[in-house]
Amino acid sequence: MRILLLSFYFPPDVGPGAFRSGAWVEALKALAPEATIDVLTTQPNRYASLRQHAPRLEQLGNVRTVRLPLPAHRSGFVDQSKAFGAYAWQVMRHLRREPRYDLVCATSSRLMTAFLAALIARRQRSRLFLDIRDLFVDTIGDVLPARLSPLVPLFRAIERFTFRQADHLNLVSGGFADYVRRIRGERPLSVVTNGVDELFLNVSFASSRPRLDGRRRVLYAGNVGAGQGLHLILPALARRTLDTHEYRVIGDGGQIGLLREATAGLPNVRLMPPVSRETLIEEYREADVLFLHLNDLPAFEKVLPSKLFEYLATGKPVLAGVAGYASAFLSAQPGVRTFRPTALEEAQSGLAALQEDSYARDHFIDEHRRSRQMQELARLSLRLLTPAGHGLADDQTAQHTQVDDGDR
Repeated sequence: MRILLLSFYFPPDVGPGAFRSGAWVEALKALAPEATIDVLTTQPNRYASLRQHAPRLEQLGNVRTVRLPLPAHRSGFVDQSKAFGAYAWQVMRHLRREPRYDLVCATSSRLMTAFLAALIARRQRSRLFLDIRDLFVDTIGDVLPARLSPLVPLFRAIERFTFRQADHLNLVSGGFADYVRRIRGERPLSVVTNGVDELFLNVSFASSRPRLDGRRRVLYAGNVGAGQGLHLILPALARRTLDTHEYRVIGDGGQIGLLREATAGLPNVRLMPPVSRETLIEEYREADVLFLHLNDLPAFEKVLPSKLFEYLATGKPVLAGVAGYASAFLSAQPGVRTFRPTALEEAQSGLAALQEDSYARDHFIDEHRRSRQMQELARLSLRLLTPAGHGLADDQTAQHTQVDDGDR
């Protein structure tokens, strides 16, 4: 049995794509020890400001990982397109030397990795399993520069081909399901969400930081792009709470410049580059409130941000500017206040209400362990290689969600 897995990000890279793909491979390795599993990915490149190195070729048991080099790039659409083009070209070139795969898998947020996997599976007549972490086409009209809007029909055609080509398609948010069904009909579909890494399970997040000035620390950690719209809420919130709260933003992205400009001169805001997961654990520990925000766009009402699983696992208070699906999901969790994206008064009111230091969320953590989620994803993947899995009916599809995320 030969399995190919494509992911643009893979450990030791950081971010939702890397964490999810790494755990997926470990689960495949455990459930199919007799299989040959090849991972075609990139050298760590999630953030230009976070330099990491990994071996180009790595063999661990029955898993062979090939990390392909990319040209220097940043977060812009053109740079990202060039980087993916380099990745896709090298993948296709590498596969010329490889025997046929029985199963092609991919995890994809910006659609194109899934499209590449669909092309490979069709060419090799392999089974295809896709893990979709974002509805790229659903959001692209709101975030794509106007000069590139003629590309939207092309991306819609690519999305339609990709979604219909998959023998099984998994979603990280149940909020995506209606959109996907309009494209692919009643073909096999599942929802396996993001999860909580083992790294968070046996860690105390009790803060030992002395509050000499009495201000509570609010932490945002993650991407700083158009999808987050941090510059539309965080600077104004910081001005409103100069005497009561300080803010840390750890991350990078296409709109870090806008955020830096909007927070210039604010003494209670500090912007920091991306850090390792170990350092991030320390930052979580010393924070009093964890902050998240999605831009006020209709497409984002379907998503469930992967960062929420980390936030909730810490037991810390969470302030989230989200709507729709994510807001409903969070309503069941203690110590969480939500507000409509960009709604300043609601954000300030929610922040003032979060005065406790921690909240018990043991049931949530146990139910959303990433190892458990990825074991289910691996089981669904391997099912395509069994006779029973070939005809998986819609009423047999797995639904692993609460009310029910993304790499955004």
